[in-house]
Amino acid sequence: MSDTVETRPGLRRSLSVWQAVGLSVALMAPSMAANINPQQTAAAAGRAVPLAFLLSAVGVLLVAYGFVKLCRHYQHAGSVYAFVGATLGPRAGVVSGIGLLGTYTFYAVVTSSAAGTLGTAFLTQVGIWPDPPSWGPFVLTAVALIGAWLLSVLPARRGTSTLLAVEGATIAVILLVTVVIGVRLVAGNAPGGARFTLDVFVPETGLSGVFLGAVFGFLSFAGFEAAATLGEETHDPKRNIPRAILGTAVFGGLYFVVVTAVEMMAFGTDAAAFHDSPSLLGDLGSRYAGAWVGDVISVGAAISAFGCCLACVVGGSRLLYALGRDAGGGLGRTSSRGTPVAAVTAVTGAAALIIVVCAVFFGATAADTFAWSGSIGTLILLVIYLLTTIGAILLLFVKRRMRVPGWHLVFPIGALAVLGYTVYVNVVPYPAEGPARWFPVVAAAVLVLAVLAVLSAPGFARRVGERLTTVDGGA
Repeated sequence: MSDTVETRPGLRRSLSVWQAVGLSVALMAPSMAANINPQQTAAAAGRAVPLAFLLSAVGVLLVAYGFVKLCRHYQHAGSVYAFVGATLGPRAGVVSGIGLLGTYTFYAVVTSSAAGTLGTAFLTQVGIWPDPPSWGPFVLTAVALIGAWLLSVLPARRGTSTLLAVEGATIAVILLVTVVIGVRLVAGNAPGGARFTLDVFVPETGLSGVFLGAVFGFLSFAGFEAAATLGEETHDPKRNIPRAILGTAVFGGLYFVVVTAVEMMAFGTDAAAFHDSPSLLGDLGSRYAGAWVGDVISVGAAISAFGCCLACVVGGSRLLYALGRDAGGGLGRTSSRGTPVAAVTAVTGAAALIIVVCAVFFGATAADTFAWSGSIGTLILLVIYLLTTIGAILLLFVKRRMRVPGWHLVFPIGALAVLGYTVYVNVVPYPAEGPARWFPVVAAAVLVLAVLAVLSAPGFARRVGERLTTVDGGA
């Protein structure tokens, strides 16, 4: 019982800049994303997958500008909840906070489902579980959620250190394989006559197809801003949180562009074969280095998915903690270890409920819960990024709370253009059939419910406004 009683006034400042980086990198999950996201980009952009990821990287860096400036002015566990609330008003802040909480919860479904699917595939591949039933991946999905809960209720220092170790090891393996493939491409002795070529940066479907494919690039970067939720737990947050966010965005841009370029070249710029690969780096590792390398990458991708699931639970629980604290409820309490146990339990429980509903009532497989929740969560996230960018414009160029050159306005304006177009291509033309037609509906429903919750509880919004005035300027 002592673990659920608040013994401290709030979260403890115990994290370094590298542990903040760990949360952002783990939530972005570059190891997992490089294996499963580029195939969808190829369906729209053809061989120009690296170009689509390059455009996505530019967009993310433009969005990161607003986050970096806001983090230097505000340090709050609520991330965009505080940023938007302090700039656009408490009601908008609560809507943004609930929306991002929804994104983190759906992404916990995405990543736990990915851990279950990839883990089951690995066990089958090595003969440990040769013939798993269709529901088999859900067993490992449940293990991933339980593991994420256990690590999240430990002090965040341990959780984020685990994220760095897991994701760092997997990225190292992927980069090593990428170098091996790159050397063989340049040397001209790659399998199937594949060779080094810059044609992968030349559109063959037109720029519209490349921009459409960039949507999945944005999905790969989702979570780069997660370090902002550790604003109350990181030493020297005005300096370290912006460094963590910007560093993660820059690393992600370089990583995804280089890795996807090598992947496409290794497939001989054959977009169809690239698209049909179930695991890009697993296939290429086996083909270019040896079968055991494919096994290592497969298990590494599963571990990456688990690390991302842990990051989703950590980030989501900090947001829910901040909302609960400002509302004056039990979700805003920390345990004797200084972690928000009730909020962690609520986030993991909601993710589990989504999976159960999809599986029982809609016959979804783990692959379905991965794809469905990923689409819904990303649509919500793009809207939240739009609100955050507008808030940054108001803070920097209207209220002028921070001294920045006037020409810097080009960065948030560029971000609005990229984000707006990305939302547009997600809903126009509107999907006419299949599960995709429900994705915008569910995403919109989450945001509408957030608006209704704020309107039905004006006292909560007033308390939020009063509390946010105490963090104005980073107090």
